[in-house]
Formats: sequence, structure tokens, C-alpha cells
Amino acid sequence: MNEDPTRALADRPRPQARKRIELPAPGGESPAKPSLRTLVGAYVSLTKPRIVELLLITTIPAMLVAARMEYGGLPSLKAVLATLIGGALAAGSANAINCYIDRDIDQLMARTSRRPLAKHQIPPRNALVFGLVIGAVAVLGMGLLVNWLAALLTFGAIVYYDVVYTIWLKRTTPYNTVWGGACGAAPVLIGWAAVTGHMSWMAWVLFAVVFLWQPPHFYVLAMKFKDDYAAAGIPMLPVVAPAKRVAIESVVYGWAMLAVSVVPMFLQPGTTWLYGLVAVVAGGLFVLECHKLLGRVNRGEDPKPMRLFHWSTSYLTLLFLALAIDSFLM
Repeated sequence: MNEDPTRALADRPRPQARKRIELPAPGGESPAKPSLRTLVGAYVSLTKPRIVELLLITTIPAMLVAARMEYGGLPSLKAVLATLIGGALAAGSANAINCYIDRDIDQLMARTSRRPLAKHQIPPRNALVFGLVIGAVAVLGMGLLVNWLAALLTFGAIVYYDVVYTIWLKRTTPYNTVWGGACGAAPVLIGWAAVTGHMSWMAWVLFAVVFLWQPPHFYVLAMKFKDDYAAAGIPMLPVVAPAKRVAIESVVYGWAMLAVSVVPMFLQPGTTWLYGLVAVVAGGLFVLECHKLLGRVNRGEDPKPMRLFHWSTSYLTLLFLALAIDSFLM
């Protein structure tokens, strides 16, 4: 345990993208150009829409709570729409640039081999320009239509995800998921800032909940696809550490997440019984699933990591849905 867990991959050569070989079409003709529908679908795929949806799940409730706590009302429709559109564009921008940076390893992993750049559906330069343009639109739009604190946080989240996480942390440390969690939790702060123009203790509590939620969520996904990550030379914790250590850390983060999630129940202005009930019950079930993962690992059984992965997504949705409803009961 005292040994550096990245040593297992330290001597491996950097992964090289498979060389693309252009084969002529029958009869010596050039390959057919993709249809407009295929091309549009490829650009949409670059933005990773499912991840964008998950990020926005935390944004709207944060805005509702911020407005209720600060002003005793609802956020303006303009602020909500501008923040949602800007947030979606910003997340899509970060994901598109991520695809550009990771195009070498995406070709080496079965899970990501169908991404547009891995399949050569879009030229890499076009994908980078696309990501930068929609990112600039997102930041500028947030600044002009919402406020410049929200715009600054949006810009910071894109830079953190693509520069700090994708270029540096992801390829150098097994704790990439932990420290990379800051950009995944950023939508909470962005939503709060969009309504109030400043931060408060509640914003940071919600940020901490999402931040602590992310390691177990992504650890188990990495357990499922650890062979992929190993083939690409990415030192995810399940690749370089025993499954027991991964399960123990999941339990620790799960308990920390549960503890932080109930903090609003004891602070004023706080929340009502609905949020507290969901936080305790859903969080308790999350922690229970973490312990079940550890139990299966200790018994040498199939850890079934996707059970925790799917429940973790449901947990976050339920918690923030309860938070949104709770804001009307305050």
C-alpha cells in the first residue's frame, strides 16, 4: 500500500493512436461523403448529451433554492433559460474539446471507439474549432444575459475539465476522478451565481455533495472498463489498485457524501422535511450499495460495479429533485 499505485503503468509506452488507412471504394471511387444528418449527429455526439443532461439536473434545483433563500421567490425565466442554454453549450464545449484531446486513447478503448473522432467522422481540427466556438458563445452569453460571475465560473469549469483534468490529471494520477470532480460539481455554483451574483454556504454544501458523489460513481465505471483503461495507459484507480481498495474508498466517499448532504437540515435558513427524508433514505441506500460492493469484493465474487453506478445516478436525480420541490415548501 505504501508503493506508488501508478508504478504499475509507469514503464508503459504512451498509447499510440491506430493509424488510419484509407481504402479506395470499389471501382476506384473516393469514399462517399457522410449525409448531413450523419454529420450533425456526429457533432451532437461530440458534446456527450447524456453527460450534459446529468450536469443540468443539479443546476435548476440550485437556482430554485438560491432564489427562495435569497429573495423568497422564483428565479426569472430569462435567467433560467439563459443559464440552461449556456450551461448546456459550456458542457458540450468541454466535452468536444475533451474528445479532441483524447482522440488517441479513444481509439484504443472499446467503450469510446465509436466516438466521432475515433471513427474519423469529423476532422480533429473541426471538432476543436466547434468546441471552442460554442464555449465562447456560452461564456459570452452567460456574461451578457446573466452575470459575469456565472460567466467566470463557466469559463473556469471548461478550462479545468480540459486542461487540468483531461490533459494533466487523467493521464498522470489514479486520483484523477477525485480532483476532476470539481468541474462536475461546478454547475451547482454556476446556477447559484446566476441567481444571486455571489456564493453562500448552501451553494458550497451542494457543491461538496456532488464532489463527494463523483468518486464512487466513476470508480465503479472504471472497474467495469478497467481493461479498456489499462490498454490506453490511463491510471484509473481500479487499474493500478486492488478491487478492495477501490471498494473501501467508495464506502468512505459514500459516508462523507451522506454526512454533507444532511448539513442543510441543521443550518438556517435550511430546508424542510422532504429534502431531509430523501437525503437520509436515498443517501443511506447509496452507502448500503457501497458496502455491498465491498462485501462482494471481500468474498471474491463478481463485484457487479454497475449496480452502484446506476443507483448513484438515480440518487443524484432524486436528491436534487427533492431539493427543487423543497424550495417551494420553504
